[in-house]
Amino acid sequence: MIIGGDDLAYSTARELEDDYGVTLIHNDKERCKWLAERLDSALIIHGDYKNINLLIEEGLETMDGFLALTDSSETNIITSLSAKNHGVYKTIAHVDTREYIHISHSIGVDSLINKKLVAANHVSRYLKKGHVEAVSGIQGVEAEFVQYAVSKNNKLTKKNLKALHFPDTAIVAGVIRGEEVFIPDGEFQLQLNDKAIVLALPEAKPVLEKLFN
Repeated sequence: MIIGGDDLAYSTARELEDDYGVTLIHNDKERCKWLAERLDSALIIHGDYKNINLLIEEGLETMDGFLALTDSSETNIITSLSAKNHGVYKTIAHVDTREYIHISHSIGVDSLINKKLVAANHVSRYLKKGHVEAVSGIQGVEAEFVQYAVSKNNKLTKKNLKALHFPDTAIVAGVIRGEEVFIPDGEFQLQLNDKAIVLALPEAKPVLEKLFN
């Protein structure tokens, strides 16, 4: 079940409807018509998504997931909590207000979407030097996980980790090699095509970029 009808809700429903039974509820009649014309199999319901009784009538208690994607962070959090209380396994809320991001997990919302943070992470990924494959921020702190690809044989593949002189503000938390995952110690040696998951503070980035470039 998805509540909301803006571009985020529409794009999400379009991505999911081929693989899942999607019910989308929105409070604007004309927008519901627009959505119904463009979505192939999603069920579009015009109604007040703040009304929990309506959500129950439309099958809330049978849903595997609930996505609250309206333009109100408060509505998204409250309806996600209501869905959780009615037995929905997974709840996801779109939260624009940074203050709410820090409390939502503690009060019971499973996952949060913040478009600004998602966009910032994608921009950050492409601004970084080195062979960066993914970036993930950590809620409430400056540190982030960065996934680097080992793309050529150099000192990264010729020395063990403790001999590479990583900055004190970074640590290799994991290495993906094919279908295997390693938690490396100082004796671990990277190989070509490894993916190194590095936990780093901002001041470590210049050294990491030089190492993985």
